[in-house]
Amino acid sequence: MTNSPTRPYRAPDGVELAYREIGAGRPLVLVHGFTSNGAQWIEHGPAPALAAHGFRVILPDLRGHGESPRPHDPAGYPPDVLADDTLALIDHLGLDDYDLGGYSLGGRVVLRMLTRGAAPTRAIVAGQGLDAITRQTTRTGMYRRVLTAMLDDSVDPESPDAMSAYWIKQLGNDPQALLRVLDSNVATPLVDVRKVPTPVLVTVGDEDHTHAGADELAAELPNARFARIPGDHYTAFIAPEFAELLLDFLRDGG
Repeated sequence: MTNSPTRPYRAPDGVELAYREIGAGRPLVLVHGFTSNGAQWIEHGPAPALAAHGFRVILPDLRGHGESPRPHDPAGYPPDVLADDTLALIDHLGLDDYDLGGYSLGGRVVLRMLTRGAAPTRAIVAGQGLDAITRQTTRTGMYRRVLTAMLDDSVDPESPDAMSAYWIKQLGNDPQALLRVLDSNVATPLVDVRKVPTPVLVTVGDEDHTHAGADELAAELPNARFARIPGDHYTAFIAPEFAELLLDFLRDGG
């Protein structure tokens, strides 16, 4: 586990959430994916490389994940709460000139933030496609099925869902809290995607067929750049090419 300790901040509803930082320099907020946590950016992702090149990398644990609270009450997960929480972190830190990125669910959160007034200098949406941004589709159904089966103790050990359940458990997740997180998702209409002025890097693994609509997302954003990196949805995150691509984008001004 990372030795970078978490720090607290308060969400708009008063819940105390957790985040961590590594490095010093230009602020870069990176939002993790579903079932993950901020530490994964350090342990397996590009955060150390970014910190080594002059970035203050800020890594929240989303509500329902990591060291942030995991309430079971549906009232703890109002619509768009993940975007609300991350906007509150930016406000808490007093960030003005900063960059913002997210992977998978984190990419969806970033798009929600951009359409709701977040104004980073550059943004990164990785491992996410247009379909998941504009509608409540793609892997949501699979996750809901697996999490429900985990709560019922009815996961078929011979089914493909068994591997998903294994990794959800290995990461120390709370299935009930994660179901509430899914309920908080809000779609971003295409008309709003087309209004985002921020320079955005959209990237996806070349074997990430579930999120193959990333190129379509880039085509709809007014100021986007699209790139593929080696790997599927999981291995692309840890690929050295991912870190190199982020550094190139963040250094050249988008």
